[in-house]
Amino acid sequence: MNTIQRDLKKVIEAKIGKGKVIVLIGPRQVGKTTLLKDILATYSEKKSVQFWNCDEPDIRSALADANSAQLKTLAGKAEFIVIDEAQRIKNIGLTIKLLHDTFPQIQLAVTGSSSLDLSNTINEPLTGRKFEYNLFPFSTHELVQNTSLLDEQRMLSTRLVYGLYPDVVNNPGDEKEILMNIVNSYLYKDVFEFQDIRKPAVIQKLLQALAFQIGGEVSFNELGNLLGIDTATVQRYVDLLEKAYIIFHLNSFSRNVRNELKKSIKIYFYDNGVRNALISNFSTAELRNDTGALWENFLVSERLKNNAFNNIMAKYYFWRTAQKQEIDFLEEKDGKLSAWEFKYNEKKANVRCPLTFSNNYPGTPFAVVTPKNYLDFVGGEGI
Repeated sequence: MNTIQRDLKKVIEAKIGKGKVIVLIGPRQVGKTTLLKDILATYSEKKSVQFWNCDEPDIRSALADANSAQLKTLAGKAEFIVIDEAQRIKNIGLTIKLLHDTFPQIQLAVTGSSSLDLSNTINEPLTGRKFEYNLFPFSTHELVQNTSLLDEQRMLSTRLVYGLYPDVVNNPGDEKEILMNIVNSYLYKDVFEFQDIRKPAVIQKLLQALAFQIGGEVSFNELGNLLGIDTATVQRYVDLLEKAYIIFHLNSFSRNVRNELKKSIKIYFYDNGVRNALISNFSTAELRNDTGALWENFLVSERLKNNAFNNIMAKYYFWRTAQKQEIDFLEEKDGKLSAWEFKYNEKKANVRCPLTFSNNYPGTPFAVVTPKNYLDFVGGEGI
């Protein structure tokens, strides 16, 4: 397969030379280093560039608590420097601030494997000095640009089961092995390194429980009872897993209409393949009893990824009433709401917007997303 161009590349390139540090954060194994090396290669033809890999002991030693004189020696005549896996450096935020303020002619770009360490150490020092972006596994839009609409549509069932991690997409036939390796070797690493987790097995059981609940409302109290831990611990662990870019949540949408659920949440996985690896189920989509949940997780995560990669700002919700009227997904962009229902089975696609919703939020566009029309939705074209 050809090198798949990332949508975020053009967004980042447009920020080069704007006088701010570019920060790229995301889970491990999604191509952050590859993306910045690709950008760096373009600029190396006309600028002096450097790539500092913080996995290297000498780089870590040189950057830890370095003063401006030491940084000047290290940077030399570089005009563009990438600091890769920056969270490995103690007090890296202060070091980056010193580099940025002392040598404004140098364009800095920084990567980190999660928001757990890196955001905590750079947010305050780099206030007003950075553009920050999230990179996730490939998006459907990126894959379509690499092949075609038809080719990607033919791969839909595979994507629902194995997801879109770059290694998975680029190595057909080895998907199960790669996903199990991601789950066993990388998935929890940031969480365990950052926090004193007394019972790592509980984190794994929590993720498995959440994997069985995608598309449904999540009760922290019920999860606590299931796992034998208190509700506050469940909430803390969920927060850590979100910061490690394994899961994310949607809040219920409510503007004080009677009977709307106001405090419910639903939790999704950034990648279907990781979700299926956690429950050890790689059966084909057509033979599963959770295909509807897989479809919903896929569509929500793809919409979020595409918007993130194209720097589109939006808020996301689901809607449900005490009478169990529901809408799977709401997006609020520039103050305007749009609503979608997700149906994998085309025979069940004849769905109308609930009257309670349409009466209270008149003029809100509503559509049903099926395998026939999903590419418009995940490509960010909307309805």
